[in-house]
Amino acid sequence: MGEDRSPGGPAEPAAVHYDEEERPARELTGRVGAFVAIVAFGVALLVLWQVFRPLAQGSQYYLIIFLAGTLPLVFLAYRSGFGRGRDLPTVSDWVLAGGALLVCLYPLNPFGGGYNAFLDRQGLLEPVDVIFGAVLLVLVIEACRRTTGWALPIVCLAFLAYGYYGGLLPQHLSVAHAGLDFAQIVDALYNSGSGFYGTPLDVAATYIVLFTIYGAVLDLSGASRFFVDLSVAAFRRSRSAAGRTAVAAGFLLGTVSGSGTATAVSVGAVTWPMLRKAGYPREQAGGMLAAAGVGAILSPPTLGAAAFIVAEYLNVSYLTVLGWAMIPTVLYYLGILLAVEIDVRRFGVRAIDAPQTSAWRLLGRFGYHFSSLVVIVVLLALGETATRAVVYATILAGALSFLDRRHWMTPRRVFTALSAGVRGVLPVVAVCAAAGIITATTTKTGLGAQLASLLVNGAQAITDNPTVVLALTVVLAAFALALLGLAVPVTASFIIGWVIIGPALLTLGVPAPAAAMFVFYYSVLSEVTPPTALAAVGASAITGGRAIPTMWQALKYALPAFLAPIAFVLTDNGEFLLARGPALGILWTTAAAALAVAGLAIATGAWVPGVGPAGPESRVLGALAGLLLLYLEPVAVAAGIAALLVAVLLAMVRRRRNPPDRPPMDELALAPTRSPEEV
Repeated sequence: MGEDRSPGGPAEPAAVHYDEEERPARELTGRVGAFVAIVAFGVALLVLWQVFRPLAQGSQYYLIIFLAGTLPLVFLAYRSGFGRGRDLPTVSDWVLAGGALLVCLYPLNPFGGGYNAFLDRQGLLEPVDVIFGAVLLVLVIEACRRTTGWALPIVCLAFLAYGYYGGLLPQHLSVAHAGLDFAQIVDALYNSGSGFYGTPLDVAATYIVLFTIYGAVLDLSGASRFFVDLSVAAFRRSRSAAGRTAVAAGFLLGTVSGSGTATAVSVGAVTWPMLRKAGYPREQAGGMLAAAGVGAILSPPTLGAAAFIVAEYLNVSYLTVLGWAMIPTVLYYLGILLAVEIDVRRFGVRAIDAPQTSAWRLLGRFGYHFSSLVVIVVLLALGETATRAVVYATILAGALSFLDRRHWMTPRRVFTALSAGVRGVLPVVAVCAAAGIITATTTKTGLGAQLASLLVNGAQAITDNPTVVLALTVVLAAFALALLGLAVPVTASFIIGWVIIGPALLTLGVPAPAAAMFVFYYSVLSEVTPPTALAAVGASAITGGRAIPTMWQALKYALPAFLAPIAFVLTDNGEFLLARGPALGILWTTAAAALAVAGLAIATGAWVPGVGPAGPESRVLGALAGLLLLYLEPVAVAAGIAALLVAVLLAMVRRRRNPPDRPPMDELALAPTRSPEEV
């Protein structure tokens, strides 16, 4: 470690793909791999050009060209899933790629009058326009299926069916509408700013792709390995070192990846041997890795793709969204770290022999890797746009790579990083283009407002108390978002949740930032929600544990994150957790939420840190304390503190009556480390 951080030597490493929606892509080599890399590199140059010299024809013109450059690559880089898997594209893949290029560029066709003439036909498309738009619709759905599976395409088809057949519904139903014919649907998708070329694709083409390029540059410059090495060196020899290292590495890698599953797998590949040697059960370790990895989507300065859409929908700066995420991120990792400390006691985890590299030495030699992260935040604070801030940070990261000879950003590595960044965003492009089907249909039919009204009316049918109505609506919304997240990726889950559930919360007086972050967090948490928790599945593949038990362990670690978003919207004080409000209010609500996380940790871990095992009474009181404290009203907070104190006192009485048979913790921490074979 330290000076010998790259066991592989100076060979060119493969760039990591940074996205949360990705299914396994082909490992393209030879001429086909070179062709895809060159096209992706060309798209990257277009993206960078757009940052400093936007195309004069406008944003939609740029999105048309961007989609024409990326959608064909999806069919070459991802298998169809039918027949025997092949690493090389089939003839049908090439046909689909060519067709995608043709229909994407059709609006710019000079023989049809060009781009302006195409826009002039909005609402009055010619038959040939409808044909090309219909083909693009089919190709977008197929690209989405290849990259994410069947769930999201089925959802898109359901929305299309509603748009087409909704006029046949009995008109007394609130969800009925006048009906749209096929040409109107294609027009909304192909020739408007709310369809394929709407906000989701705009975010992917202007923000997300730049951050994936930035992540690839950091990875190739050695930053990822440094973050893991620093995490190992920071904790050295202690009983909690292995768990703390996994969590810290997940957080540090997450600041640049924004991908839950990829971070869990990357961290697990490095830290699982340490966790196994320390004595962690496979499922327990996998759950920890999954929860730490999902924190990547919640960790500034590179949140998940949905965070950029939050900024666009609410018309605020990305720095503002980062500010909203700061306290929830701290609470999330506090919950994981408390669970780690509890597991150390419960499972008799042992100290391990860690390399004797000093964390200060690593920081002194390689701490420059943090510089580009700081630059992003500083430039955003100075009023620079997010796109330019990340480009400048990428340039800085590339320049600083020359401080480590083994990770110089040579022209070849620059080419690799730019092309890998575009390849990494392909699944997000497919999802965002498909999400345009949902947003356009919702806008044309008014479905979002109707479903929001149904949600609120359902709660009001039970009670007319405004507080209870809000609480019931929030619980129903959380349940609906959790179910939605089981089926579709995080980005699509947020978009669907915002157009349907967002209006319901806004109707009840919830501030837009709180409503948006509520939907965002519940969309993210689908990564650790059984039975389709992708991060847990990836972690279980690393540890060799059973997938479903690993998911339940991940859920235990991430439990505070499921409850904290409810605090955003239940009371006016909840906004303080988003750093919106007076400093004193932010401080006391953060302290109350931290105590709530501690209470939930006692309930799920059956242990009171610093005291000992928690009996059933202490666990129940800990859970009650967590719920009361998260309500963030003075009376509820006082009751929660009292319940938490009683839970601790009961645990102390239990420990006094049943003293532990094991040696004191200090002696265990100093005991010689034994290998699993010796145990």
